[in-house]
Amino acid sequence: MFLFQRASQFGIILRGFFIFPLLIFISCATVSPVDLTRENFEVFSVFEDVVPNWQVFTDNAGYFHGKIAAPEIEFWALKIDLRAADTRIVVRGGSADDGDTLSTKVSSFVRNNDLAAGINAVPFDISSSVENRPIKNIGVVISGGRLVSPAIPQYDALVFYTDGRAAIVNQSAITSAEGIENAIGGFYKILVSGEPAERTLNGEARHPRSAAGISAGGEYLYLLVIDGRRPGSAGSTERETALILRALGSWEGINFDGGGSSAMVLRYPDGRIMPVNTPIHAGIPGLERAVAGCIGIVNPSTEK
Repeated sequence: MFLFQRASQFGIILRGFFIFPLLIFISCATVSPVDLTRENFEVFSVFEDVVPNWQVFTDNAGYFHGKIAAPEIEFWALKIDLRAADTRIVVRGGSADDGDTLSTKVSSFVRNNDLAAGINAVPFDISSSVENRPIKNIGVVISGGRLVSPAIPQYDALVFYTDGRAAIVNQSAITSAEGIENAIGGFYKILVSGEPAERTLNGEARHPRSAAGISAGGEYLYLLVIDGRRPGSAGSTERETALILRALGSWEGINFDGGGSSAMVLRYPDGRIMPVNTPIHAGIPGLERAVAGCIGIVNPSTEK
């Protein structure tokens, strides 16, 4: 019994050493990525009340941080102008090394590709916080016109065509990279012509979520991350995720990989690169998961 008590006490001490830096990390995330002042968010009673107050994040992107009061759902979003001359979408299937796809955290994806922002997207096969391990994208990834990962017909994808169009389509329609600049797979379309998809109407499961939407005319891309599994944010259902996407301005929307993978990482004005939300890999708040395919936008200030 004595040895068991000592072992338990030692385990608590180790967890304390591990969690303390995470708590510091989480406190840093309360700083606004727009102007480095204290981060504030708007609270709305219900989904229908959400009206985004976009703050200028980059020349081609706006930032919004909001919360639904009941149920408690905290979310972060980007509105990206696809018509802007300096908008460049970047898709990666994880780090590339001798043809293999290796796991990467979204923060590394943003840092290594000199991006302003990025989120996770494609489902994958191995759950770990360790980077640079072989990993399989479960769904299509096309990066710069190159097919990195093949389509999974039962799932949908966000596609950017070489003629400038953007759309959310079933992956069965993607048989090659011809005519496609970038594509990133997810799970299913959850917003269709401005309404939650039929498949979302009976789903009650709440999870952290990552999602993307496109405006009716295709002018804007919306990236969304919703926290869950922590005090202050219970996570959302697929229908609630669709309602938030619609409130942001989306006409069509797709649900990406979520849960402990959900992370939106931004480049702060002082150069720091970190999540604005609280990733929760393995149930540990602030611990970022190493994922597979991600999507982001280039930092306009570095495009010369």
